[in-house]
Amino acid sequence: MSLSGKTAVITGSNSGIGLGVAQELAKAGANVVLNSFTDRDEDHALAAQIASDTGVEAKYVQADMSKADDCRRLIVEAGDCDILINNAGIQHVAPVQDFPVEKWDAIIAINMSSAFHTMAAAVSGMREKGWGRVVNIASAHGLTASPYKSAYVAAKHGVVGMTKVVALETAEDPITCNAICPGYVLTPLVEAQIPDTMKEYNMSREDVVRNVLLERQPSKEFATVEQLGGTTVFLCSDAAAQITGTTISVDGGWTAL
Repeated sequence: MSLSGKTAVITGSNSGIGLGVAQELAKAGANVVLNSFTDRDEDHALAAQIASDTGVEAKYVQADMSKADDCRRLIVEAGDCDILINNAGIQHVAPVQDFPVEKWDAIIAINMSSAFHTMAAAVSGMREKGWGRVVNIASAHGLTASPYKSAYVAAKHGVVGMTKVVALETAEDPITCNAICPGYVLTPLVEAQIPDTMKEYNMSREDVVRNVLLERQPSKEFATVEQLGGTTVFLCSDAAAQITGTTISVDGGWTAL
């Protein structure tokens, strides 16, 4: 599944799922453009490390996905965008009556509106080049719901809906648009939550993972960033040329319940 000669832009990719996806795309031969809202030496060093490890071209572009102009500028500064991975996201948990308005606005902007702006900026170029792949990292919460996550669930459902719309609009072009819907993924952010949760519930690590974090994930195993990256590579390959407008769940059976 070689992606040699293609350039992939991955939003929110200086850590976690986004970085894992970028690394797998690079291993498949794609040049990669990393992104986040920061502009630190270590952000640029991540791109340099990927280039060193895989032999592809890699660079980092700072852009704040809460800002429409930044989202569109990212695509311009990337230079090429054969593959667009919309991954940027944040979370906040609170009952709907207590949900802070500023948190709602930020989650909708970063988790959903950013994908609209980047797709709007990228699709014309894909048409001109005669090839394109869009993969939106949605969530199991794009297909189902949990309490206290009104903004996140709304945003991820919106991403799934936009995925279908863009797929229909590009159906007669050699462009596909799909969404991956992960369940719980073992990222540094999740890993960091485990010790505090162990203390809160007075549980072992194994019990916290199985009975708290993975309560709704029937496999009782985390998905990995490598698995999400591999799924993304597949969706970008010629083998997936007739897969468009759909969701692929990587959730250990969560949405089968």
